[in-house]
This record gives sequence, C-alpha cells and structure tokens, in this order.
Amino acid sequence: MKVKRSAMKRVFLALILTCSAALGTVTLNGQRALPACDPNNGGLTLPAGFCALAVHQGVAANARHLLVMANGDLFVSLRATGQAPGAILALRDTNGNGKFDDAGDLSERFGTGAHGLVYRNGYLYYATPTSIERFKLNPGELKPAGPAEVIVSGMRGTGGHNEKDIAFDDQGNVYVNIGLPSNACAVPDRQPGGKGQDPCPQLEDGGGIWRFKADVPNQTYSAQARYATGFRQPVALAWHNGKLYAAMNSRDSLDTLYPSMFTAEDNALRPLEPLLEINQGDQFGWPYCYFDKQAGKMILAPEYGGDGKTVGRCAQFKAPAATFGAHYAPVGLMPYTGTQFPAKYRGGLFMTSHGSWNRAPLPQAGYQILYQPFANGKATGEAEVFADGFKGKDPLLNPAEAVARPNGTAQGPDGSLYITESVKGKIWRVIYRGNAR
Repeated sequence: MKVKRSAMKRVFLALILTCSAALGTVTLNGQRALPACDPNNGGLTLPAGFCALAVHQGVAANARHLLVMANGDLFVSLRATGQAPGAILALRDTNGNGKFDDAGDLSERFGTGAHGLVYRNGYLYYATPTSIERFKLNPGELKPAGPAEVIVSGMRGTGGHNEKDIAFDDQGNVYVNIGLPSNACAVPDRQPGGKGQDPCPQLEDGGGIWRFKADVPNQTYSAQARYATGFRQPVALAWHNGKLYAAMNSRDSLDTLYPSMFTAEDNALRPLEPLLEINQGDQFGWPYCYFDKQAGKMILAPEYGGDGKTVGRCAQFKAPAATFGAHYAPVGLMPYTGTQFPAKYRGGLFMTSHGSWNRAPLPQAGYQILYQPFANGKATGEAEVFADGFKGKDPLLNPAEAVARPNGTAQGPDGSLYITESVKGKIWRVIYRGNAR
C-alpha cells in the first residue's frame, strides 16, 4: 500500500512532537520550543491564552530582581538581611526541560547583596544600597572570574527605602534612585502632629534620581549628579521609548496621622502610586504634595497645611504619566520588546507590585504584575492586571500571610516573561500559547 509522502511527513512530525513533549519541551526545525506549563500555572492567574510553570520552587527569601541570559541562564539578586549578606545567584538548566532545580542543574553565588540587576556590554551591573558595581561576565559564564569593579560609591543607604534600581540610556549613562526613609519629611516623623520641614533638607542628598557615566569606574556620589528630584522612593526604573520612567512608592498613614481629615478608606484608596516620565531637572513634589485619587490631581500634603482638597503650590509640579493603586508598592518596571506575547503587550511596561502592608482594616492590595499600555510613545489608559494569585488567599488582611510577594520580572530571549518573588524566592515563567496548552 502506498502512503503519500505528505501523510508520512505529518506522522513523523507528530511522533517527534509527542516524544519531545514527554520530556517537557518541543523541538521543531532545530529550535527548542516552549516547555509544558504546570496544570495550575504554578498558582498564578493569567489572561486567556497564557500559561505558566514554576521553573524554580525557591531560591531564597529576599530574592529581588532577575535577568535571563541569551543561553537561558538566570541571575537573581538576593538582598542582604540581618541573617544573610545577600549575593547574586546564577542558575543553569542542564537538561533543557525549562526547570532549574532538578538534579544536575547548576548554581553559583557571588558578589554582595543586590537589588537592580542589568547585563550590558559584557558586564553584569548591580546596585547595592550604597553603590553601583559590575562584574566582567563573558557569554556562557555562570560565575565571573575576577572581582567586582565599583562604578559609583558613597550613595545614601541608611534607614528605610535604601534599595536601589538602575537603568541605562542610549548615551552611556546609568540612572539610580536614592530614596528617603521618611513619610513626608515631618518632625517628628510618622507621628500625629508632626510638621513638614520646608524646605525639606532630606532632598539635599536623596529623594531623587542620579545620573552617572556607566563605564567610568570609581565615581563617587555628588549632589551635582542629581538628574531629577521630589521623590519618596522611586525604586522601579526603566529606560523606555528614549525616556526615563520611574514608579514611586507614595506616602502612607493619612488616617492615623490626621484622623480628623482622613478615614481608613481615604488612606487605603487615595494616595496613588505614580508612574513618572522623567526629564533632567524635573521636580515631582514630594514631600509637599501627592497625587490624590479623589481629587484626580496633585494636592497639598497635610504636613504642609493641606486639607485633602487644596492644590496650592502643587500646581507647579509635573503630573504623573499614569497611576497605580494606593500602597501597591511598585518595585520593578520592564519594557516588553519581544514578539512571543500578542501585539497588545508590545511597547508597554510591566510593573511589579510588591503589595501593600498598611491598608487595614481594609484588605491588603497589589501583589500583582500589572501591564501599563503605551501608544505613540505615551502611557495611555489604566493599567490592567496581568498576573495575579501571589497572595494565596483573598481577602488578605495580614501581609505576613501572603504566600508570595512579586518582586522582579525579566524578558527571556524568546520573549517569555520570568517573575520572581521575595517570600521563598520562587521563580515562574509565563508563556503565550493561544488556544493550545
């Protein structure tokens, strides 16, 4: 019996796909295809057509940012804590099944506690609370051979909000945030009746974005390197469409500090987290002002005579490009430049929301990966939830009970999205399959 060549080809291809899928991946035309997703997406909730797999069940608590190399290796920044000095963790999948915690998979630790993490021009750059450093890392290496080189030292890194993110422009510059520990530059801080200092002296060495040369070693902090000011903690940075963007952690405690003017619901909903488009010399109004959901504009902070309605001096400050929910705690921004996801996700920003801690008695909120659309180079419309389910329970009343708190995203070489979180250091990979699984 004769069998048509086309039919034989289809049978042979189906056999290859079946055998390869049994190993967790599919190979077609010599290219490794996407791995099989977990039946429950590793606990995540995603838009239709997307699925996820947990590629590592737990790196370490305090896992922060991550990046994916061209060969698929993962690098994860681990923040220093009182119990551990922190490090950069490198992971390699040796059997090609898309997982990083099987027997035989490789891992290395090096460096010190880090937050922002970027691979650029053959160097692995990372930010500590007081410095920007880099390792020479050749393609395919899992651990650098030499010591770290200090690019910038001497940045403010004491007290709260000392984590640093970094972003690079197209002209050889690196940008870094320097946050401030206070709520609104008041004395006493975070106490009822505290009065805001005017002008705020904390803005002299923090509360802004600083710019340095990316390839010049041994630079030191200088106020002259300040690029923009008026931030509380703009710890999520990205260079996008030829511009610098930051997502900021806004103010807290409206109701407990000023109970005669604000309710618990006001505190939980009104002081939105802004996405800011930043040009050199911009001022964004902290600590004197904040963007208020109810007013739909920047209004005067109560520490500076505000009553929840007055705009006053706040009209002079630059408005946000977009806003996110109150107390969502943005900790990461990632432009999507791949083609694995549908066209609607190309050209926008993924924002990582670490999640709130101070919305009580209302439930905690955030704990999501959001997608902010862009059109014609500008943020447009409201951000939409892309990945959810990290909390593990809903409603979540106590942040300490969250199963996971997302903390970093990275785009893989194929355009898939990797996510890490800071409770156990679990890592997911999100892929788009359309109607297929």
